[in-house]
Amino acid sequence: MDYMEQALSMAKLALGEVSPNPAVGAVIVKDNEIIGKGYTQPPGSGHAEIVALEQAGDNARGAAMYVTLEPCCHYGSTPPCTKSIIAAGISEVHMSILDPNPLVNGKGRDELEGAGIKTFLGEREKKAREINEAYIKFQLTGLPFITVKYAMSLDGKIATFTGDSKWISGEESRHFVHNLRYKNDAIMAGVNTVLADDPQLTARCGGGRGGTSKKQPLRIIIDGMGLTPVTAKIFGEPGDTIIVIARKATQKEKEAYQNVGAEVLEIPSKEGYIELKALMTELGKRQIMSVLVEGGSILFGSLFDQKLVDKVVAFVAPMIIGGEKAKTAIGGRGVEKVMDAVKLKILNEERFGDDIMFIGYVKE
Repeated sequence: MDYMEQALSMAKLALGEVSPNPAVGAVIVKDNEIIGKGYTQPPGSGHAEIVALEQAGDNARGAAMYVTLEPCCHYGSTPPCTKSIIAAGISEVHMSILDPNPLVNGKGRDELEGAGIKTFLGEREKKAREINEAYIKFQLTGLPFITVKYAMSLDGKIATFTGDSKWISGEESRHFVHNLRYKNDAIMAGVNTVLADDPQLTARCGGGRGGTSKKQPLRIIIDGMGLTPVTAKIFGEPGDTIIVIARKATQKEKEAYQNVGAEVLEIPSKEGYIELKALMTELGKRQIMSVLVEGGSILFGSLFDQKLVDKVVAFVAPMIIGGEKAKTAIGGRGVEKVMDAVKLKILNEERFGDDIMFIGYVKE
């Protein structure tokens, strides 16, 4: 049995629930039998290693632990996992990757080795990095991981010339998108998307944040002129909303948005467009590790032009919309030459009903 694969499956269960902590899975094995397993609990609660150790109990002495991320060795909202692992008598620890957090980053492994525990590094490293891609970027840069998501026709349109876009993608694709929302800290959209579609921008899927318990992802509306109406559906949904504007908001505007539970965030603009890099810096300060951007083409284009996109999730539907004035997926300035186009490394292709989904990472 691939015990690290088991640990990775556990880690996925923590996604969407533990930010700004990493999503970690742990499995404890003795005599070729799993005697304990766990995944990271919400902030302030047990880490994956502690949950697994509690399940294993005294039987953990002499056992091996498989964990998807290097165990922490510092005091935060919970005590160091390394000390609990040592006290439990674990004989060896297999870890997929080191923790990029400078408070850990190799120190956890050193502490375990110093206590006589054998350590192994690198098992299923690629999958472990994918699960915690947002956490890794946040620890290294202080900035959120940006995923752009859109659905388009086979001829590259995201709406007709009248602005109609319901529905280009099928029901199965839309269900997957709700899971994407659930796993991200925030959902971002441009004001034109709000004005045209009046979306809810919520995660409607079972468990956790998906509408049945805990909070919804933060909603961020990029609205340079403050045009979002207070009657928009987003203000009637659970969760917090930020309206990002490119000028000094009047007291009346602030009060109007506050009355519907929203915050107004003023971010500098350049040539009439919000400086998205400055916005990402502010979101990082608020410990927003991951942002799913859902529209529209102007916002998508600005993010690509400013080289802020990390990942693309694109659904392609088998239909032709046509029309010179129909909206294409990516606006903005674009590139002058094809050789300068944004290159993607395709990680995954998957079918949802009649749609094909492509997931790719922006090549550096």
